[in-house]
Amino acid sequence: MSIVLEGLEKRFGDRVAVTGLTFEVKAGEVFGLLGPNGAGKTTTVRMLTGLLSPTKGKGTVCGIDLGPQADGTALRKKVGLLTEQPGLYERLTARENLTFFMRLHEVDEAAAWKRTNGYLERFGLAGREDEPVGGFSKGMRQKLAIVRTLVHEPEVIFLDEPTSGLDPQSARTVRDAVAELAKEGRTLVLCSHNLAEVERLCTRVAVVKSHLRTVAALTDLRREGLALEVTVEGEASVLLPALATLPFAPGAHHEGSRLKVMLEGEAQAPDVVAVLVKAGARIHSVARAARPLEEAYLELVREEDEA
Repeated sequence: MSIVLEGLEKRFGDRVAVTGLTFEVKAGEVFGLLGPNGAGKTTTVRMLTGLLSPTKGKGTVCGIDLGPQADGTALRKKVGLLTEQPGLYERLTARENLTFFMRLHEVDEAAAWKRTNGYLERFGLAGREDEPVGGFSKGMRQKLAIVRTLVHEPEVIFLDEPTSGLDPQSARTVRDAVAELAKEGRTLVLCSHNLAEVERLCTRVAVVKSHLRTVAALTDLRREGLALEVTVEGEASVLLPALATLPFAPGAHHEGSRLKVMLEGEAQAPDVVAVLVKAGARIHSVARAARPLEEAYLELVREEDEA
């Protein structure tokens, strides 16, 4: 296992930032860490990268203990961290930024540059190495920050909103790179509010809100519920007002010509079809579908608020 946690907790004085963290992350897994703002995700990542010591509990990352006697230097040689803000030196060129972090990690620069040039090519930054970072777009800075995260070949990589600020093509490049890194045997922990991205990349997720709410495979989370997917002619969003008249379907999801409606039981499926036909929809297909991750996630957060 790349990450093993047992009852990990962090307090700041009397305030509990996060508690009850007990889960494992396998080598080569893309693992999602989800939760609303202020839920403790950043605190968790700081503990797992050696920037904070846990108040209680125990855990290891790459076999290195996270307790008060943890070897933070050894841990940071094993992990990479992409923060939400790129944190680059804008007056330096891309090459100078990357060289600086290579030296911080004490890696062989010739070997590191051989690998890094491949990442620069992949992210469309080749040929821009000697330009000041201050002149880069937000998306270019984000991609350079991802390359910086990889210069020391970490075993475990923590990514906080990795596609933030990227255009669709660049975001796809980043997602493909994440999948490739996992195939190489690296472990990736993804913190993201983009649940569609989490669905594409992750096999399991942990949901936290001050304490651990659940750890589950995405297939299990999405299975706990019944959804109906309806394909219509034209844009599906125009049918949302009609669906809103059904007490169980006000939060229907739509994408292009597809609607996804959560049901409380099979018997409600004809009601959905009847309402859509009455609203003038031309229906091409109706099928059962997996529950959207967004629905499962919001349900977990609501249960926490109501507890």
